[in-house]
Amino acid sequence: MTLTPQWLDELRSRITLSTLIGRTVKVTRAGREYKACCPFHNEKTPSFTINDEKGFYHCFGCSAHGDAIRWMTDQRGLSFMDAVKELAAEAGMEVPAPDPRAAKKAEEQASLRDVTQGAADWFVQQLDSSNGAPARDYLAKRGISDTTRRAFGFGLAPDSRSALKEALKKFPTAMLVESGMLIAVDDKEPYDRFRGRLMIPIRDARGRVIAFGGRILGDGEPKYLNSPDTPLFDKGRTLYNLDKASPASRQTDRIIVVEGYMDVIALAEAGIADAVAPLGTALTENQLGLIWRMVPVPVLCFDGDSAGQKAAMRAAMRALPLLRPGFSLAFATLPAGQDPDDIVRARGASGFTAILDEAEPLVERLWSHEVAAGPLATPEERAALKTRLLAHADAIQDADVRHHYREAFRERLDTLFARKQPERGPRVPWAPQPSRGAGRRFQPDPRLQPPGDEARALGQTGIAGSLTAALLGGLLRYPQAIRRNEEALFRLSIPDSGDAELLGAMLDIANAQEGLDCEGLLAILGPMKVYNRATTLLRADGMHFSFNRRFEGEEVDAAREIALRDLDEYIGVLVTQPEIRARLAEATADFQRTMDDEGLARQQKLRAMDEELTRRLAALSDSSGQ
Repeated sequence: MTLTPQWLDELRSRITLSTLIGRTVKVTRAGREYKACCPFHNEKTPSFTINDEKGFYHCFGCSAHGDAIRWMTDQRGLSFMDAVKELAAEAGMEVPAPDPRAAKKAEEQASLRDVTQGAADWFVQQLDSSNGAPARDYLAKRGISDTTRRAFGFGLAPDSRSALKEALKKFPTAMLVESGMLIAVDDKEPYDRFRGRLMIPIRDARGRVIAFGGRILGDGEPKYLNSPDTPLFDKGRTLYNLDKASPASRQTDRIIVVEGYMDVIALAEAGIADAVAPLGTALTENQLGLIWRMVPVPVLCFDGDSAGQKAAMRAAMRALPLLRPGFSLAFATLPAGQDPDDIVRARGASGFTAILDEAEPLVERLWSHEVAAGPLATPEERAALKTRLLAHADAIQDADVRHHYREAFRERLDTLFARKQPERGPRVPWAPQPSRGAGRRFQPDPRLQPPGDEARALGQTGIAGSLTAALLGGLLRYPQAIRRNEEALFRLSIPDSGDAELLGAMLDIANAQEGLDCEGLLAILGPMKVYNRATTLLRADGMHFSFNRRFEGEEVDAAREIALRDLDEYIGVLVTQPEIRARLAEATADFQRTMDDEGLARQQKLRAMDEELTRRLAALSDSSGQ
């Protein structure tokens, strides 16, 4: 059927959203809007707002957001078309005539659901029969009660190539093959896919059986066997136990992701109902989307062995490009060799919950994984660690989240590799030193001469001018920082034309010459008109950053390493802050126009980011020890 945007807009306009939501949630009027305690997460103070005029709801606690149709799909668990049909009936609108091809596809899917439900019922009968005694004994040994067994629909597939085919003979063989119940190979007679296995039905979000997982009874491979992808079942878009975990998560404000369906069932037996599992694949983008619709930070709880931890890191890598403000992952690690069933048997539900309470944020998991990946004794190994971490940050598409990950990694690197800075004695005024030999005339290093009028004027050129002066002075002392920050430096806006010319010259020189040091850079700048400006910046003493100081003494190497890291971070802040301030100006203008909570939240977030960058500049200045 063809549902045009105009038709859907008309449908939404005929529905009073506060009335629709008020049927299941207590709402109260608050000015032109309505407020309620959010039905998607536990809270005592209402943060869920409903705006009838704009036709949407929004939760400032968990970021749930949508219109009338989204309410029906998320809160009621309906499919999109079922939601549209129910709302259309209420609004007195006729749903457009169905597309014949779409109607035929829907009819075929409904017929396939009859097949899978028929198979599920037959499997249950087999488990309850006398032939199912060994399978029931196995479940009892696993600690699975009859109540849990029936709640999850356990069944038994007899060890026969034709028993299910015969039991479902009212359905065409082609339909049994299409639903995944039979296997058809070349010209051979189709036969039962599942044989001699304990059967676990896989349901969609509405609780309808769409596929099966089978665990072998006795020896054999594979240990677990899932249905193939069918018109009903796409394993990359399906989460086991989603139909039960979704309503449970609204009470716990939590979703636990475990490795397999037996883990889910063991947790349910222990009273933990808000667990889901992928189905034989690494967690996919579509599955992450399903989880994030329930909670903003699900907990991934994989086995502590090598395979489990690799699965956790694959999920982390898959999630990075999708991160957005407020939405992330946490990681709970089980002891090596133990799964959730072992934990709840030994420690009970409270013991498992204690492990969840120790879950690491995604940023910590990435950090600990990369730090443990290899030795960090040499500069090259440390540089490789930094490269890997920043590559993770750069994979994040959201600019705000990406910025904060880069900052978090830089702070951890500073802490990990920090050395005690050399203590400085009292400042000694400059004075010429006597010549050391007859006939030799003292020639002072121009970088160490007393600051002249131009250098003293640096503090009078305004914040932007002094920040630029500090940057250029740092790059002159440490030319090796120019090439590795080349892209960022090209993005930097320099208000003073002379300083811009000097930076351009340094970029050109660094691009053409490798292994530059301060003396080499000054020698090349010598014939240029920017040379005097460069020497002035090196003499200026009013810039209190570690990378603007001349180090002496035994610990000069350690101090220079710190100065270089500070300079890298300083460049990042100088490039990022103008971009953040431009966005802040846009957000402020938007908020003045709309005066809504969403606009205010965006403005406040950007303001906080700007203030954080300002604090980082202050911290870098203080780190010089002056």
